[in-house]
Amino acid sequence: MDFGLAGKRALVLGASAGLGRAVAEALVREGARVAIVSRDLARIEATREAIGAEVAFALDLDAPGAGRNAVELATGALGGIDIVCLNTGGPAKALFADVTNEAWQSGFQSLFLSAVDTIQAALPAMRAQKWGRILLVTSVAAKEPMPALTVSNALRAGLLGLTKSLSDEVACDGVTVNALLPGFTRTSRMAQLGITDAHIAAQVPARRMGEPHEFAALAAFLASQPAAYITGQAIACDGGWLRSW
Repeated sequence: MDFGLAGKRALVLGASAGLGRAVAEALVREGARVAIVSRDLARIEATREAIGAEVAFALDLDAPGAGRNAVELATGALGGIDIVCLNTGGPAKALFADVTNEAWQSGFQSLFLSAVDTIQAALPAMRAQKWGRILLVTSVAAKEPMPALTVSNALRAGLLGLTKSLSDEVACDGVTVNALLPGFTRTSRMAQLGITDAHIAAQVPARRMGEPHEFAALAAFLASQPAAYITGQAIACDGGWLRSW
């Protein structure tokens, strides 16, 4: 299938490793011109060279306004943006009683406000050109909360509400908005949470962790021209782990 992405201009956040890098690489392979962002300049430059992205920028999405800055930099380098993939790291593991106000504020900025900031900056041009793709990388925890991931559970669920609310407003302009829900995927995040292959085999019908390139294939399709009628959805890539529809 021709995804129709040749020459499309994409911005991928949190792209130095893991899911973000895999999505950026998949878009490059489809012929898109890709700008990638992460907080570490050396790592993001190394990633740019490794996957063939066009440009790379170092920005900390925990900082207010970083999403807007990313859009402005990418627009200047690429001449515009057709696709935005919003991806950030997960907050620290903690029970509700152990989450400080500072942790809530930090998580809200990183997970939620950075997405809002980025979308606000990128959306007007997408609507004007009558074509755009907005992908929000959340988690299966947005639908099925996980033990001790209190901040992530709460805020990622909020992103699903944002996805549906926004998609209803912009569908008539040729802009699609979808949430992607990765399950247990082989990234450094799994190692940080202490999740092992044996743990996954007992819980996931596929009996294994997912691989980043499998998730990236879903993202590339949702960014494509053939996916123009898919919007306002929360789509899991989880080996069958979610029990809710």
